[in-house]
Amino acid sequence: MIMKRLLLISPVGKCGLAGKQFSFRLPVLGLLKVAALTPSNWQVTIRDEKVEPLDLEEAADLVGITAMTSTAPRAYEIADHFRRRGAKVVMGGMHVSALPEEALEHCDSVVRGEAEGLWPRLLLDFQEQSLRPIYRHQAGFPALEKLPPPNWEFYRDKRYLPVHFVETTRGCPLDCEFCAVTTAFGGSYRNRPLEEVIGELRGLRPFEGRFILKNCVFFVDDNIISNRAYARELLPRLAEFKLKWFSHASMNIAKDAEMLELCRRSGCVGLFVGLESLSPESLRAAGKRVNHPQEYLEGVRRIHDQGIGIDASFVFGLDADDEGVFDRTLDFVERAKIEVAFYSILTPYPGTRLRRRLEQEKRILTRDWSLYDTSHVVYRPRTLSPEELLAGYYRVIQQSFSLASIFSRLWGTTAYKPFFYPMNFGFRHSARALCGAYRAGRMNQPGETTIAGRSA
Repeated sequence: MIMKRLLLISPVGKCGLAGKQFSFRLPVLGLLKVAALTPSNWQVTIRDEKVEPLDLEEAADLVGITAMTSTAPRAYEIADHFRRRGAKVVMGGMHVSALPEEALEHCDSVVRGEAEGLWPRLLLDFQEQSLRPIYRHQAGFPALEKLPPPNWEFYRDKRYLPVHFVETTRGCPLDCEFCAVTTAFGGSYRNRPLEEVIGELRGLRPFEGRFILKNCVFFVDDNIISNRAYARELLPRLAEFKLKWFSHASMNIAKDAEMLELCRRSGCVGLFVGLESLSPESLRAAGKRVNHPQEYLEGVRRIHDQGIGIDASFVFGLDADDEGVFDRTLDFVERAKIEVAFYSILTPYPGTRLRRRLEQEKRILTRDWSLYDTSHVVYRPRTLSPEELLAGYYRVIQQSFSLASIFSRLWGTTAYKPFFYPMNFGFRHSARALCGAYRAGRMNQPGETTIAGRSA
C-alpha cells in the first residue's frame, strides 16, 4: 500500500511580537496533536517557518496549514501555491475557524474548532475523494479523554527552545471582550484525565545538549488552577518529575496560599498572569471582573514570596485609556518588580465580542490581517489618536526592556534567574528590532481603508 504524504505547515507573520521579530522559537503544539491523530499509514512532515525555511516544492498529497490572524495572509499565500501544484489543502486554527468562508477562497476544506473527533474523518474523506468544505463539531466540544500523546521526535532536530508543551485543560469561563478563547474552546474548563497527563509527562525525553532548563515544561492551559480539586491532585504529582514549569494563572491565585505552596513545591518557576490594565473601569468594560488593580501589588508580593516569577500582560488602547496610561503602567511594573511584562495594543480579532462591537461602531481601520499582531493600531481608539497609542506602546517596550529596567526588576527578587534573565534579553532583542522598524517608518498604523467596497 502506497503511503499518502501529509505536510503540516505553521506560517510566520511579517512583523510584530507575533512574527519574525519574535526571538523565542517555541514549538507548535497544535500540529503535533494533528500528527498524533493521523493514522500510521500516512507519512507526516511538519514545517514551521519560525525555525526553518519552507520548500514550496515539497511533495505532498495533502497539505494542512494552521493560521492565527496575523499569519493568515502568509497561510493563504502558501495554500494558493500548493493548490496550483495540484495538492489538496485543508486549513485550521482560530482565524479560519472564525472566518471559514474567507479561508475557503484559498483551500479545499476547513476544520472549524478542535481537530479531535474531526481529523480522522477528514482523512478518510480525502482518501475517498469526498472532502467536505467544512468540518465542525455538531454540538459542544470534544472530550479530552484517550487522546494520543504528541510525538516530540518530529521536533527533535529543529531549532526550538528546549521546552515541552503539555495541556491539562481547555476553555475559559471569563469571556473577556477582546479574547477569542471562550468562543473557540468553550465557556467552561475541560480537564484531561490526570493519569493521561502523568503518562504523557513520563514519556517526555529530556532535551540533549547543555541547556539550563533540560526538564522545562510549559503547561499551555489558560488557567492551570482553574479546577482547584484537579490542581490539588495534579501539582503534588508533578514533584516526582523534578520539573521547572511555567503556566498561565488568574490573579486570584495570590489569595490561595495552599495553591501557591503546591505550585512552589511542584517546581513552578513562573506564571503568566493577565493583569491587562490598572483601570477598574477598563477591566469592567472588558469583562475581566476577577481582576482588582488595588490588590495587584499585594498579590504580586504573595506570589514572589513563593519564589515564583510573574510574566504580566498589559493591553493598551482600551476605551478608558488616556495619555497617562503608559507611564502608570511602567511605574507599576518597576515598583512591583514584575519579572517580565508583555505589552500589546488592543486588537479586535475575528470571533471576539470586541470585533463585533467595533464593527458596529465603525471603528475598524483595516482588514489587512498581517497587521493584527498586537504591534499595530488597526482600529480607531476612543480617547487617544492612533499615532499617540502607537508612540506610547513603542516607548513602553523600549523603556521596559532597557538594561536599567531589566536589572532593576530582577535585582533582589527570589525568582529563578536562569529562566527570567534569558526571557528578558529575548524580549529586549525583539523590542529593539521592532522599535528600529517603527523609527524607520515600517510599523506605522494603517490609514483609513475600505472593506469590501464600504468605508471601514
